[in-house]
Amino acid sequence: MRSLTFVFGTGRSGSTALSRILNAHPDVLSLNEYMASVGDAAFPEGTLSGAQFWQALFRPAPHFERMIRSGLPLPEFLYTRRPGRYSARTTGIPALSLMVLPHLTDDPDGLLDELGADVVRWPERIAAEHHRALFGLLCGRFGRTAVVERSGYSTGWAPGLRDAFPDARFVHMFRDGPDCALSMSRHPGYRTILLLREIKERAGIDSFSELTPEHVRELPAHLSPLLADRFDPALVRDRDLPLRRFGALWSELVTDGTEFLARLPADRGTTLAYEDLLDKPAGELTRLAEFIGVDPEPRWLRTASALLDHTRRGSARSLPAGELAELTESCAAGMRVLRERPIR
Repeated sequence: MRSLTFVFGTGRSGSTALSRILNAHPDVLSLNEYMASVGDAAFPEGTLSGAQFWQALFRPAPHFERMIRSGLPLPEFLYTRRPGRYSARTTGIPALSLMVLPHLTDDPDGLLDELGADVVRWPERIAAEHHRALFGLLCGRFGRTAVVERSGYSTGWAPGLRDAFPDARFVHMFRDGPDCALSMSRHPGYRTILLLREIKERAGIDSFSELTPEHVRELPAHLSPLLADRFDPALVRDRDLPLRRFGALWSELVTDGTEFLARLPADRGTTLAYEDLLDKPAGELTRLAEFIGVDPEPRWLRTASALLDHTRRGSARSLPAGELAELTESCAAGMRVLRERPIR
């Protein structure tokens, strides 16, 4: 494995298309939603055996399982589009299988079996070393030399990933604030994120590990069912969530991402604006490839341009004037941070 890069940001910023673009490069191992899939469970303190590490990758993600069982699967859940031997209603879908492996192969069950047979035999070591070994195993399996992990809503992961992988590179990807916030408001995952944040605020907790039965009993009827094994998807789909809350979320995330990037050495971090990618795909992808450590092959650049969707640009301008003004105001803090950011 020659290099390791993390693309982080708000999500709803063209980053899923970027994963597909990177996956088309013959030297890039594109790990789509890897961190979103494995989460904190795959980064425990201390050392763990290969078998313990595999269980952290294999066990289903509870929050995603609840969404699937409740009839609210996310469009990012690739496995549910072409189901294999696993199901959220019976076996549970292994964390790696939901979004990571179907991005790499048409036989995610077979690849899962293949990986598991190796990983369970690995020696005891810290989690970061296990992850590096897994990335190397996948690079060997697919003939790739550079690893790029990309998850949506991943700004919060960046500091911990910097600690775990001090030699990694980071790309902060973002999109115009009102356009991105509007997209968030229409996405069941981000609507759920806002509601779960509201639960933590009402309970006065920083983490759901602190949530007690008493906290749950005190929650209003539109929130408490979201913590059950199944819930009515209308609680998410039909809930009146003002656009300004998504604008505020976008501003918070881009501010955190910009501040994180500013703390990195210049050669370890860069930015990627979705609008720049649309306007100058060959130039921006050439710069990105060189940052990652691969050649910007002409055939790949031509293929990549065809994967970009220009119709999403300027979507917020279709809003009524009052709603657009309110949304723009809620994004103002983040837009100001982006305007003032150092050029990288």
